Amino acid sequence: MKDQKNIIIESAIDISEKTGSSYVFLFLNTTAVCRWFMKSGFSKNDRLVIIIPARVKIKDSEFKKAGIRAIKSWSGNQSRFSQIKYAFFHGVLQRLIKPDSKVVCVLGPWGKGHLDTITIHDLALSWSDDFPFDPRLLMSKRSLNAVMAVIDIALDIGALGREGKAIGTTFIIGDTEAVLKASHQAVFNPFKGYPKRERAITRSEVVESIKEFAHLDGAIIINDNGVVEAAGRHLDAAGVITKQLRGLGSRHRAAAGITRKTEAVAVVVSESTGKITIFDSGKIISFLEPVISRRIV
Repeated sequence: MKDQKNIIIESAIDISEKTGSSYVFLFLNTTAVCRWFMKSGFSKNDRLVIIIPARVKIKDSEFKKAGIRAIKSWSGNQSRFSQIKYAFFHGVLQRLIKPDSKVVCVLGPWGKGHLDTITIHDLALSWSDDFPFDPRLLMSKRSLNAVMAVIDIALDIGALGREGKAIGTTFIIGDTEAVLKASHQAVFNPFKGYPKRERAITRSEVVESIKEFAHLDGAIIINDNGVVEAAGRHLDAAGVITKQLRGLGSRHRAAAGITRKTEAVAVVVSESTGKITIFDSGKIISFLEPVISRRIV
């Protein structure tokens, strides 16, 4: 009898051919199952793209040498739907797929080695009227790379909180001059006075500092180049009240307001649910949902 992984992957490839899908996104959660894939015959199939967490201990050069296309996604534990959506973000940004591509996805429970689910997605149709997925809304932004890095940080905060405690916070990325004019310092700015190179979100110590200061009242302001300008910033732009924001709190309405008034993108972490909401031009353009089973609330 064939192994379940083999059966599911073969079925997904067959479905992709019959539906005219561009690729099969194969979500592999562990180093062991990645090693298995590299030795399998599937690694030579041009339709397959593996989606792996950053914590997998295999170098990018190994995948390239084996001719395997790999997307390293966020390292935390997301719901399956969120994993898929986030992988599509990366796939479009790396120009592997188009915003209107059709993709078959194969995945299993987070952190486990087995596969048990096949889904088919037509990105041109999206899959939610209330929270549409359309990476084209972000691709023209100068702050795009910074936005993606912030989403990684936000997902960690949403899943794990800080020291076991739930935290909600807001990140405002890009159009910094306009954002600073439309806000004021609510508390002492812990990032003030440091050189730009020491405030870059590509530095692990800065990421840890952001997580530490995320509990402060107010937003964290990050410029187009991924440099933290301020934390504890109160947003003065009027909050937006729309049908789309029904049921969401003042943090989300303020984020919608500042992005309607400026060219910035806002990423909001909900304290109550851990969900990540992304705003642009005063509207929700997407949301991501981490699994918070490891968070102590």
